[in-house]
Amino acid sequence: MTRSLGQAVRWAERVLAEAGIDSARTDALLLAGHLTGLSRGEVEARAIIGGDEPEGYAELVAERARRTPLQHLTGVAHFRYLTLAVGPGVFVPRPETETVVQAVVDELRDQLAAGVHRPHVVDLGTGSGAIAASVAHEVPQARVHAVELSGSAHAWAAENLRGTRAELVRGDLRTAFPELEGRCDVVVSNPPYIPADAVPREPEARDHDPELALYGGGEDGLEIPRAALASAVRLLRPGGFFVMEHAEVQAGAVAQAFRAAGFEDVVGHQDLTGRDRATAGRTPPGGRARTAGVGEWTP
Repeated sequence: MTRSLGQAVRWAERVLAEAGIDSARTDALLLAGHLTGLSRGEVEARAIIGGDEPEGYAELVAERARRTPLQHLTGVAHFRYLTLAVGPGVFVPRPETETVVQAVVDELRDQLAAGVHRPHVVDLGTGSGAIAASVAHEVPQARVHAVELSGSAHAWAAENLRGTRAELVRGDLRTAFPELEGRCDVVVSNPPYIPADAVPREPEARDHDPELALYGGGEDGLEIPRAALASAVRLLRPGGFFVMEHAEVQAGAVAQAFRAAGFEDVVGHQDLTGRDRATAGRTPPGGRARTAGVGEWTP
């Protein structure tokens, strides 16, 4: 017997909740919306006024109950003002990274107001391109450059940056953009930072996010973040701005690394839940920061 849309959504919500998914109701609605082409609100309205369960809905719900990421099933991730293409082989952007983008956007708008013409921005380890695409969209005066090492992630980033003026290269964040050394106004990075023995508890991250995008190297997970910091030193002009995402427990160590590298005005940024999830600093106005004490990453 064919279920109504309302019955199907209620069934899906129960199944997903039993699978341990906190956002069961939202996911049930979004999966139905993916199949019907309706928004979440439109699905809710259709479920009330009538409508049939879409074909393939039970199969999608079963996949989600097995903790396949919702974004892999719908093929999209919503990030700030953009809808990004995502899937296997790329890190699904998280809400906490939206705070990092806001720090970049605020800084760029301040620089533009101060008379900086077409500021250069570099995104180190762009993944899906979420940060680079957002900056290019929200601050069109900026010249955005992004680098990604993973071939599969680079392909997703290329899709998400298509139609923008952002430059995307495949390469190592440690050595990327030598032609921009000492010329960049802003550098941003959301590098891998999870310690090797801190396996994520969420199956969506543990089983589906690429290891290259998760584990930062070393006991503290900060080898690659330190490499990103060293590249920021290399790329930034005097008075340039760097912001980097990290785990809450790494905030103190990251701030210390910023200061050891010569950054000034080092401040922490909290995510929407009040956790210390990013650190920012500025190179000295009279000269570049230094790489001494930053550390190196050896793959």
